[in-house]
Amino acid sequence: MKRLFGKTLTELGSVAAEVGLPKFAAKQMADWLYKKNVVSIDDMTNLPKAGRAKLSESYEVGRTEPMDVAVSVDGTKKYLFGVKGGYIETAYIPDAERATLCVSSQVGCKMSCKFCMTGRQGFGAHLTAGEIVNQMASIPERDTLTNMVYMGMGEPMDNLEEVLKSIEILTSDWGYGWSPRRITVSTIGVMPQTVTFVEKCEAHLAISMHNAIHEQRLELMPTEKAFPIEKTVEALRKYDWTGQRRLSFEYTMFDKVNDSSAHVSAITKLLAGLRCRINIINFNSIPDSDLKGSSREKMERFRDQLNERGFTATIRNSKGGDIFAACGLLSTLEKQKGQK
Repeated sequence: MKRLFGKTLTELGSVAAEVGLPKFAAKQMADWLYKKNVVSIDDMTNLPKAGRAKLSESYEVGRTEPMDVAVSVDGTKKYLFGVKGGYIETAYIPDAERATLCVSSQVGCKMSCKFCMTGRQGFGAHLTAGEIVNQMASIPERDTLTNMVYMGMGEPMDNLEEVLKSIEILTSDWGYGWSPRRITVSTIGVMPQTVTFVEKCEAHLAISMHNAIHEQRLELMPTEKAFPIEKTVEALRKYDWTGQRRLSFEYTMFDKVNDSSAHVSAITKLLAGLRCRINIINFNSIPDSDLKGSSREKMERFRDQLNERGFTATIRNSKGGDIFAACGLLSTLEKQKGQK
């Protein structure tokens, strides 16, 4: 059966025409799917009964519930979903008045970053827009969410078409009506997709930098060879970041790898004159890795040095480490193995 959930208003218009429903039925279906959260076509009671029957011959709503949830001592929750290509994880992160959902865009990831568990499992499949939005729509906390970040499993720019469709559903008045300023999409800097995203979408952009020195970034992130951070920054300088839309750079700190004054100088040179934020992230150790996280003292000194140079640098609090829900820890590799 084909799924209605995850279709845009234009696509629902095509579905309506296909089954002989009037054009305005597309808006009615969108209302049921994204505002009233129905799980059955039979619940779409303002569609004619014959139309619902015809629709049900080929389509279903297609919402799916989480298969499992792990709860951290700090309140973070990690949801497990089954999708066509395997499994994905989604992290719900409460923090004072904020409640952030970290969603996945792929099963696994192709990018193979040295410090990320997701990269170790390799790439499984692209998620559809419906599978992305479903991570928000099907959890009990959906009505309390303040923000959504595309920082879970996968590289969003490697699945840009479906990511853009999912954001259209989240931000359109016929969808969930979110402001794009509630959404941040993270990328290692895949080109030209990152530029396409900037031009087509108003959501915030986060670049996974982690080192501003080419040779050292290449050691951490093999994709630096194809997508050098210097070229990414050069491309982003062409756009206006002085308004409400935010450009940020993610910087996970590793002891004696990227936490020296020389690295502060490299960042200063790379980002000079660019209005942006730098988020310093504590490294969450992963099995069989020689990387170690920098001390809190080093992280604070690094932050202060950047702020002294005119940047806005902050240290992001890490949550959900005890359930492997923190940054870089999402992985369903063992789950995949169990199904073989």
